[in-house]
Amino acid sequence: MKTILSCFVAFLILTSHTLFAQQTSLPRATPESQGVSSEAILDYIQTADREVNSMHSFMLVRHGKVVAEAWWQPESPEKPHILWSLSKSFTSTAVGLAVAEGKLSIDDPVLKFFPEDAPEAPSTNLKAMRVRDLLTMNAGHQDELNWREQADWAKAFLAHPVPHKPGTHFRYNTPATYMLSAIVQKVTGETVLDYLTPRLFEPLDIEKPVWETSPQGISIGGYGLYLKTEDIAKFGQLYLQKGNWNGKQILPKSWVDMATSKQVSNGSNPESDWDQGYGFQFWRCRHGAFRGDGKDGQFCIVLPEQDAVIAITAHTGNMQAELNIVWNKLLPAFHNDPLAENASDQAKLQAAIAELKASR
Repeated sequence: MKTILSCFVAFLILTSHTLFAQQTSLPRATPESQGVSSEAILDYIQTADREVNSMHSFMLVRHGKVVAEAWWQPESPEKPHILWSLSKSFTSTAVGLAVAEGKLSIDDPVLKFFPEDAPEAPSTNLKAMRVRDLLTMNAGHQDELNWREQADWAKAFLAHPVPHKPGTHFRYNTPATYMLSAIVQKVTGETVLDYLTPRLFEPLDIEKPVWETSPQGISIGGYGLYLKTEDIAKFGQLYLQKGNWNGKQILPKSWVDMATSKQVSNGSNPESDWDQGYGFQFWRCRHGAFRGDGKDGQFCIVLPEQDAVIAITAHTGNMQAELNIVWNKLLPAFHNDPLAENASDQAKLQAAIAELKASR
């Protein structure tokens, strides 16, 4: 059974200043003060604990304030967590910043940046591939590329067959994100990690991020980034605020709008959060939300209609079920107007805590 002190988790929900508040930069508040039901949050945590295999951490931010946070042992607030493909959204951010600085255009052909790595006779489709196609997972590939087994990842990518016209065929493509990282390094002279440090990580007070690199010393881009749960929440809050942080526009609003809107279709199942459209390394979700996500259940979910951000780390084989619990349990928790805390609310939650503690 997963190890979690649920009564302690509930204590975090109830208190306006947790014992972690001094170590992090997002302000804390009680759920009710921000129009969120404590009981619904507790129901979500209980359900996720029971049905997700296994939860590692959870943080809910509303109106810019953390109203709930939980860690399942052995995870902790100060322990970085592997993001897997949630890393892709950070690589997209680096591309957006480089575009804003005039270092490249999303309509630049990919081959422009790798003349020395191009095949002797590049195909018409390869010549037509643009940065935009890498961003939207529409590079034109059909088959998976075993790129990590190759000596030079960029050269292997460019040598891989491109049977579809770029921009016409969605295929989830982690090597394409690696190429975005390589392009940023080509035009800036820095790895994506180093490039983002003064432009994103330092303004958001994200300390000592780690990003794995390829044999060529390029940040992997599509995965390999390690951050703390609150760092994920800050990133989501930046996008919720359209690139503004502490009164300063650190990421262009136009990029946020493009990156998080539906750029391409990627399926037709209305019940699937993987069929709602894809942006620039961000997924569209049901309920008007968007997200970055990664293998095993890493999520940065942004809900503009609720003015909220949800950060989750986990190790689960069913990410749709993980999202379904968010929609079923947390969405009903939001209220349009903040509710005043009262003794009745507290009494009900304390009774739920006692019942949960007794069952463990």
